[in-house]
Amino acid sequence: MTQQTIIITATIFGMLSVIFGAFGAHALKKKLTLDQLKNFETGVKYQMYHAIVLLILGFNSAQVTSAIYWCFTIGILLFSFSIYGLVLSDAFGKKLRFLGPITPIGGLLLIVGWSLLLLHTFVN
Repeated sequence: MTQQTIIITATIFGMLSVIFGAFGAHALKKKLTLDQLKNFETGVKYQMYHAIVLLILGFNSAQVTSAIYWCFTIGILLFSFSIYGLVLSDAFGKKLRFLGPITPIGGLLLIVGWSLLLLHTFVN
């Protein structure tokens, strides 16, 4: 994984989390229940946290392996984006239940990414 790819991925995820956060806080505030809004915000927070981690790793590319990059990237997509899909589909009356099992898989990939980063730190 190149440094440029990691930084671009991080900035796209970071930018999208700001957009989604603003969308949730303003456009969706009146359409979502308090629980739905809280869940949506969880997706936004985790997306931003991991975008920042990817950005830091991108600037310290010696610390990142492709496995770490892909665990965080796919983890963000599966975790945060499945939450967005679940919340929005529920709010508009057609809950996409198949997304429910995808969220923990994304969370597991985020955990694996952190574990690999820890392991990589001790090995190098």
